[in-house]
Amino acid sequence: MRKVIGIGETVLDIIFKENKPVEAVPGGSIFNAITSLGRCGINTSFISEAGNDHVGKYIVDFLKDNGVNADNVTTFPDSKSPVSLAFLNDKNDADYIFYKEHPYHLLDFTYPEIKPDDIVIFGSFYAVNPMIRPQVLGLLDYARSHGAIIYYDVNFRPAHKDEVIKVTPNLIENLDYADIVRGSHEDFATLYKKEDADKVYNAEISFYCKQFIYTQGSQPVEVRSGRTLKKSYPVLDTNVISTIGAGDNFNAGFIFGMLKHNITRADLEQGLTEEQWDKLINYALMFSADCCKDIFNYVSKEFGEKMKEEAL
Repeated sequence: MRKVIGIGETVLDIIFKENKPVEAVPGGSIFNAITSLGRCGINTSFISEAGNDHVGKYIVDFLKDNGVNADNVTTFPDSKSPVSLAFLNDKNDADYIFYKEHPYHLLDFTYPEIKPDDIVIFGSFYAVNPMIRPQVLGLLDYARSHGAIIYYDVNFRPAHKDEVIKVTPNLIENLDYADIVRGSHEDFATLYKKEDADKVYNAEISFYCKQFIYTQGSQPVEVRSGRTLKKSYPVLDTNVISTIGAGDNFNAGFIFGMLKHNITRADLEQGLTEEQWDKLINYALMFSADCCKDIFNYVSKEFGEKMKEEAL
């Protein structure tokens, strides 16, 4: 059975509406995607660290309760779990403030077994952070040498815009490792001051990775695949409660589709057909839409049960 391995941060998201806290949920961009996949019955493992505190225990238990293997989540003595404050505006988009206290010098991850056509997902500032670059690079090397598919979600927030030059070598290296790259219009406006899918793909992505997904909130999703495919996909009409986790769950849905339709590394190297792209993006949009229907960062458990039946 193929599995999905994610590496990323864990954080407690405290969500505010009209400046009042309305919910507190475990989060982190890759964490959210992995949790949704776990709810859908996919064989998942998460590599991370958690604080040695009440929040850290809650996060590890939460992963296990949602079917995710948490054996590779490390807890360090005297460490505190990161917290983020997410303030929803009148469009239910979020502005974030992060509070972190990481003992980066202690990080030492162990990796689960990775086999050909397993899928590794990574992204965000975590993926380019110089402080943990050796550990992230170690996983990418291990995954590539064992024939895994590598999915990279750029997810570069404006809060890090002053660090673009410093992390650019790591960003380029990530693009080179990736078999699929997804990013949002906001990511590329922050990184490259470009807001057009073709300009971003042709100037910044295509040399390193041929499979590119460009999301832009409620506007159509743009897909570019080498010289063979250029297509737009309208997003699903949804009653949005919160967009926190929308992109993370887009990733989860795309990966779910890859497993359901048995997309392999060989398929990606050969180039996916338009029909294959249609199916994968459809799952991505379904997962993203379901996540937006509630205040939580992942697909609902009911949606997960429905997907389990589909996966059979």
